Amino acid sequence: MLVDLKVKDFIAQVASDSPAPGGGSVAALSASLGAGLLSMLANLTAGKKGYEDSWNEMEKTAARAKNAAEGFLKTIDEDTAAFNVYMDAIKMPKDTDAQKAERSAAMQTAAKGATNVPLQLARDAFSLFAPVEYAIKHGNKNATSDGAVALVMLRSGVLAALYNVRINLGGIKDEEFVKAVAKEADDLERAVMVREKEILAGVEL
Repeated sequence: MLVDLKVKDFIAQVASDSPAPGGGSVAALSASLGAGLLSMLANLTAGKKGYEDSWNEMEKTAARAKNAAEGFLKTIDEDTAAFNVYMDAIKMPKDTDAQKAERSAAMQTAAKGATNVPLQLARDAFSLFAPVEYAIKHGNKNATSDGAVALVMLRSGVLAALYNVRINLGGIKDEEFVKAVAKEADDLERAVMVREKEILAGVEL
């Protein structure tokens, strides 16, 4: 499992000539780090004097962000697994018309699977923008910068995931699927850029 590797070993695998782990797994790691920092900021606020009005919300945010961070870590391996399924499909025999049809269908299914993993990652990472905004506004002022970094890492996770979504769409023949996913990816990217700018504008260091 990639998530069980030491940081330096994971980076070494990313840096190797193997196509996986690649950008999708790195996107998941980025999102996980962002969620982890959000949980930290919330934990540094809940129960602390002077922040009583936000204790309840921060406790919820800490738990939600921790769960999200753990989920994003799983996606590191899920993304690589989805890519490997596609590679396995490519290697299927293609000597007869029946084999060619079976191989083509398997490739299409695998391509959609490899697209859906980063797309869901992008959705889930973006869903944490609102909690980050609240934490930055109402959280422990000594950790405001950590909230800002959490936002930037989540944004990187979203955008990186969307690049993986788009490159996978190129090999999918289902036009309705491609059109719907491409639109969602474009909408997500626009929303992410707007919200990041809005939230960072409120950061006071």
